[in-house]
Amino acid sequence: MLAATVRVTRDLDLAEECTQDAFAQALTHWGRRGVPASPGGWLTTVSRRRALDLMRREATLRRSLPLLLTDPVEAAPDLDVEEIPDDRLRLICTCCHPALSPEAQVALTLRLLCGLTTVEVARAFLVSEATMAARITRAKKKIATAGIPYRVPATSELPERIDAVLTVVHLLFTLGHTAPVGADLIRRDLVERALDLARMLRTLLPTDSDVAGLLALVILTDARRATRVATDGRLLLLEEQDRSQWDHGAIAEGAALVREALRRRPPGRFALQAAIAAVHAEAPSWSDTDWREIVALYDVLVQVWPSPVVTLNRAVAVGMRDGPAAGLEALSVLSDEPQLAGYSYLPAARADFLRRLGRAEEARTAYAEALRLTDNAVEREFLFMRLTQCGNRN
Repeated sequence: MLAATVRVTRDLDLAEECTQDAFAQALTHWGRRGVPASPGGWLTTVSRRRALDLMRREATLRRSLPLLLTDPVEAAPDLDVEEIPDDRLRLICTCCHPALSPEAQVALTLRLLCGLTTVEVARAFLVSEATMAARITRAKKKIATAGIPYRVPATSELPERIDAVLTVVHLLFTLGHTAPVGADLIRRDLVERALDLARMLRTLLPTDSDVAGLLALVILTDARRATRVATDGRLLLLEEQDRSQWDHGAIAEGAALVREALRRRPPGRFALQAAIAAVHAEAPSWSDTDWREIVALYDVLVQVWPSPVVTLNRAVAVGMRDGPAAGLEALSVLSDEPQLAGYSYLPAARADFLRRLGRAEEARTAYAEALRLTDNAVEREFLFMRLTQCGNRN
């Protein structure tokens, strides 16, 4: 809806207002007349009509910065539609303008064009909701005050924006793969959207190794989707999953993309993450997992993409390779990392290593901390079960 409406308004704030008005009208009209045959089409039509009405009545709104600048001399709308066939992908590329900071590009795009709430975007960046709201507001103000000329980029311009675009798609997939909040572990709409966008980018930039790496990462990670939750709704860890039910066709496709992406020297962050996912996906069983290779890949990834989350994941891999005591030691360097202060997977990883070492009381404390930081119902149930099990051993 926002993508369709912003093509009429060419103004982000006005488009948001019109889409919200459409939902408000739906609450009234659908209650009296029933839900239409095409709810999405109805909402989009109402939103666009509202935009046209406002633009006709209030000429002052035309002073708002256009999101899409149509220059009859330079623009080639028909060509752009063909080059970037998906409306939302074109808007993501547009929003990821190099004049904005990388953080602002990604945050603004996730919030406005991917349908995520400010809370969800904040979680993706490991910052507070207030911090993220201020960041998004500043980005929108910069667009308006600096007169940044937004327009649909040609394929030749994509390379300078591709890192931010790939980051958006990756975060979109991450938030769908494990939803930060809600009753379901997976948000299928976000997963499918990220997969579609990654495939479109692959079509547009078939020789780009970063695009190949991202597509491989999404495909390989999503290949396990059907086995991540038991029939009773219980979270299944990687070691518990039935690997015969994984999508082996997708794994083969992803592994081929990994080999292609790794030809670049040095390999990019998405290629390395995809390579780690491939090691997991191609292991016949949990016990056959090559943790030595995984740690080696994380060693390279830490150099290419320094990140507290990468360091955390490496520590977990070290614990799997060398034992829980080594894992705890590797985690210890992150205890004062401010970016992970509200990240539930840090105390959850610590709790698991403590549990494996038989240090039940310390494990209970860590599980309780992870539980306080977790809002997904499936993950909360898992953590509560672990916490209870530690208590029973006492």
